[in-house]
Amino acid sequence: MPEAQETLLEIDLGALAHNYKTIRARLPDEVKFMAVIKAYAYGNDSVIMAKKLQDLGADYFAVAYTYEGERLREAGITIPILILHPQPVNFKNIIDNCLEPNLYSERVLKDFISLAEKLNQKDYPVHLKFNTGMNRLGFTPKSFKNIPELLQKSSSVKVVSAFSHLAASEAWKEREFTLTQIYNFRKIAEGLLKQLGYQPMFHICNTSAIFNYPEATFDMVRCGLGLYGFGNGKSIDEQLKPVGTLKTIISQIQELDQGGTVGYGRIFKATHPTRIATLPLGHADGIKRIFGRKKAGVYVQGEFAPIIGNVCMDILMIDVTHIDCKEGDEVIVFGGPQHATQFANAGGTITYELITGISQRVKRKILHDT
Repeated sequence: MPEAQETLLEIDLGALAHNYKTIRARLPDEVKFMAVIKAYAYGNDSVIMAKKLQDLGADYFAVAYTYEGERLREAGITIPILILHPQPVNFKNIIDNCLEPNLYSERVLKDFISLAEKLNQKDYPVHLKFNTGMNRLGFTPKSFKNIPELLQKSSSVKVVSAFSHLAASEAWKEREFTLTQIYNFRKIAEGLLKQLGYQPMFHICNTSAIFNYPEATFDMVRCGLGLYGFGNGKSIDEQLKPVGTLKTIISQIQELDQGGTVGYGRIFKATHPTRIATLPLGHADGIKRIFGRKKAGVYVQGEFAPIIGNVCMDILMIDVTHIDCKEGDEVIVFGGPQHATQFANAGGTITYELITGISQRVKRKILHDT
């Protein structure tokens, strides 16, 4: 990979293609693939990722909010896009952009049907979410009681899929709970088929479930984290390639005498002569204060350098006393010698939070597969 001359996130489309093909190969041919590209495709670039995944053959996209779907449509994405957490105020935009809402309660279902009827829609595609234990969004058997009648009374919408969300598909200690969720979703699917009188798609698997519960793929799977090279476990991670590599450079090197301090609050105090390097990267870029005070580190010339003191808004400092390096040298935060999961764990957080938190002010550099 080329050396960094500034802070940038390198995005490897070859790795994305590898991950898509690796995960797709585990699925029966008839099972559709929904690529989850919310939150700027997990901190990368949703438009670039969507274009590549559309070319690779993804059947569906999923995003969290309406504006994310609008952005994809403006960029020329044509395949169906599920809006996972729509709000009624955005329903007109959803219809105008041919997006497909997740209708997770009687309130939002009624609101969407009302607007669809006013706009003379016929069989507009919608999705229903069922709560089988995640306890965030979704119908329960009790709250769904009146819904079939609402759907039957209106020809403005048609259910194209029904789905649920597994709470702990990556954790074997929660296997019994996960199997119960899958069982309950099967019962929901059976009942819904009788009530609707036609066949929607059903889906419950996320990345971890694709690997751990292949019997539960149903008609479609939703894959997010795995596309970007992470699988909530070493055995899955080893089959995937991280898409993003966060790089920066050394802006300045300074020599500290014994007793010298670094940064806000003078948290770091040198116990011996120390060589420190300053990097143009801080908590406004997504490297939060939790990574400071030697909890985490970066790689310079292939060697580990701990982050010292408090991470500042635009700057962090590292100890390079033991490293033969100079100003302008490349620094790798994650990717290459350090897996993003390692870096996240060192700071006491998770991969999701780290990679989705990389600020949009960090330049993205796209590496195209050949």
